Amino acid sequence: MANPKSDLSGSFAGEPAARCLVSAERTLETEIAGLSALRAALKNGLSQPFTRTVELISQIKGRVIVSGIGKSGHIGTKLAASLASTGTPAFFVHASEASHGDLGMITGNDVVIALSWSGETQELAGIVAYTRRFRVPLVAITSRADSTLGRAADIIMKMPGVTEACPHGLAPTTSALVQLAIGDALAVALLENRGFTAQDFRTFHPGGRLGASLTAARDIMHIGDTLPLTGQTTLMRDGIVLMTQKGFGVLGIVNELNQLVGVITDGDLRRHISTNFLDKPVTDIMTHGPKTVPSDMMAASILDLVNSSAITSVFVVENGRPVGIVHLHDLLRIGAA
Repeated sequence: MANPKSDLSGSFAGEPAARCLVSAERTLETEIAGLSALRAALKNGLSQPFTRTVELISQIKGRVIVSGIGKSGHIGTKLAASLASTGTPAFFVHASEASHGDLGMITGNDVVIALSWSGETQELAGIVAYTRRFRVPLVAITSRADSTLGRAADIIMKMPGVTEACPHGLAPTTSALVQLAIGDALAVALLENRGFTAQDFRTFHPGGRLGASLTAARDIMHIGDTLPLTGQTTLMRDGIVLMTQKGFGVLGIVNELNQLVGVITDGDLRRHISTNFLDKPVTDIMTHGPKTVPSDMMAASILDLVNSSAITSVFVVENGRPVGIVHLHDLLRIGAA
């Protein structure tokens, strides 16, 4: 029999490849249908328990405790992490570990979110009983409202019936995706309800590229005497010297009110070079209406601006006055690029 592998990279060819692609497309279509069913449910029976859950979590003094096991447990771990990173204190308690001491992590000021597609997960029995005994609010994310978990819960977020992408209908695929999606919807709704800002987000994400991208211009800009600025009456012979000394590849031109009215870049120098070039005033060479950014603009947005505008430096302005400058190298230094 011929080897279906066409090369050492392990890629399939012919009929095996076609079958793989058909399978992948079928999986995606099945899961898209599951998400569509969830969206439809939010417009009907799921709307009330969803908004009640947002209201409940917004009012509690404690934390959100998420629990589950198996694939639901993995989704629960992600939900707890998403909540915690977006301003809602939360953590995950493994359903099996709860009955071996971890129930002590739950207080009367908390709310518990339990995930179980069937609603009959035996390992959840201990944590469910604990919430009932100590009157800790319990939110169930399950597909069966009449299940053990559903009957015990204070709020039931009933998931719509979906078809698993697994051809045997056994491996949690579409069901796990639906749980993931409702968890994301809950986290984002709470984020918006709290008025959680990008700066707040940075507080919980100070590291890595994400933290760098959320750094504001004011935190990385060069200020004071380092700024390459000059007045409108300056001649180009002096302007070039200043532009070279400052090392940003740009010269800002300000009026008598210290407002930025134009810039001169390396490109402007090349375009206007002539025999009497050095004797011209900077206003003859400058580009009017330069690109600028406010001091609270995030590094990610600044990076988009410099890339789309094909520039390497941008002035930071407040009320039209330059208060700083950010160079592409500054964005590289903090890891935003």
